[in-house]
Amino acid sequence: MLTAILFDLDGTLVNTDPIHFLAWQKMLSRYDMDIDENFYQKKISGRLNPEILADILPQLSPQEVREFAEEKEAMFRDMAPSLQRLPGLTELLTWTDTHQVKRALVTNAPRQNAEFMLNVLGLNDAFEVVVIAEDEAAAKPDPTPYRVGVQRLGVSIENAVALEDSPSGIRSAVGAGLKTIGIASTHDPEKLREIGACMAIPDFTDLRLWTFLNQIEEVECIKVTS
Repeated sequence: MLTAILFDLDGTLVNTDPIHFLAWQKMLSRYDMDIDENFYQKKISGRLNPEILADILPQLSPQEVREFAEEKEAMFRDMAPSLQRLPGLTELLTWTDTHQVKRALVTNAPRQNAEFMLNVLGLNDAFEVVVIAEDEAAAKPDPTPYRVGVQRLGVSIENAVALEDSPSGIRSAVGAGLKTIGIASTHDPEKLREIGACMAIPDFTDLRLWTFLNQIEEVECIKVTS
């Protein structure tokens, strides 16, 4: 029986990638780097800032990394005052209330960003558990954040489902043993299925999601290839 859903934040509750992409574009232009969306998806999306910067700007000192990350995230927040929930999210949250399904948020976003986004979306009190990866022993794609979320909810892995949009997030959730549904708001759905998502849907209005959720007696997630 389904007892919990664990949600990612960026790209899952809300499509923030276009704004993050612009912020990264502006910041990296100072280093004569002209990035495109392919670079963003491969090198930046779903990763923590220190990891990203160690990869693409290895010359930065630890202090410079902190300053870069703080400025970039402040720029993101300045550019994102009118975020909108992904279509169908409100109905999904209502469904979980009706069926007494617990909810957790599991995110690689910095705490200040997570709090900002939840406030803008009107979701401050929507989750019983909030796991901020930077506070844990490891971040996505490591399974730790999702294992922590399941543990804090007090449910079994077998009776929980994760909703994720990024390859690193799907690897984290699948690595934790969770049945994982890909939200293809930011990445190719075929790619999400290849790395372990049992289905990939554009948003929460997709009929396949509701067909799955309404078979809650047995939590099965069969690979969907179309």
